[in-house]
Amino acid sequence: MLDSADLAAIGLTLQLATLTTAILLVIGTPVAWWLARTRSLWKGVVSALVAMPIVLPPTVLGFYLLVALGPNGPLGVITHSLGLGILPFTFAGLVLASTIYSLPFVVQPLQNAFEAIAEQTLEAAGTLRASPWDTFFSVALPMARPGYLTACVLGFAHTIGEFGVVLMIGGNIPGQTRVVSVQIYDHVEAMEFGHAHLLSAGMLIFAFFVLLLLYTLNPTGRRS
Repeated sequence: MLDSADLAAIGLTLQLATLTTAILLVIGTPVAWWLARTRSLWKGVVSALVAMPIVLPPTVLGFYLLVALGPNGPLGVITHSLGLGILPFTFAGLVLASTIYSLPFVVQPLQNAFEAIAEQTLEAAGTLRASPWDTFFSVALPMARPGYLTACVLGFAHTIGEFGVVLMIGGNIPGQTRVVSVQIYDHVEAMEFGHAHLLSAGMLIFAFFVLLLLYTLNPTGRRS
């Protein structure tokens, strides 16, 4: 049976994934829209920066975030001067690290969805005197709905499965930064394989049903 520490880790993980996904949708939407519509020479640079968490080892990203957010780091100095304190080994630090680490899993599906919208469709809205904001909210967003489904599912699931980044930036503080992946690691270290099996099996089932939901509800890529 799961003990109170396991349940606390599950609750904290779900809270982290939900908040991170919501933040990513807010941040990722304008970034993805710009990447989908721009012809700027900076597009390649921004695309590479967004995609870097996919190829970087999580410990590398976590290490540099730890340095940057530390008391002597450039971001740490800013957060301290703003009265936010030092973010490493706090839940807020976990949210920030998770947002950066899961960014490409939200931006790229949204970008693909926006790029799939025909330019003629957006121009037609303009001929009806729709403002750019009206065109975006009334035309682009509804047409990009499959991309938002994919972004939500991937962003949430990827945050649930994080280990290296959250361990580096959040440590292992019960009730504050100890998420499910870290809890499994603790059980294995303590030779508590029964608890590790329960949590790992739950993660395995969760991953399967997340992908099943994605492939079932998202019509993109279905064969006729």
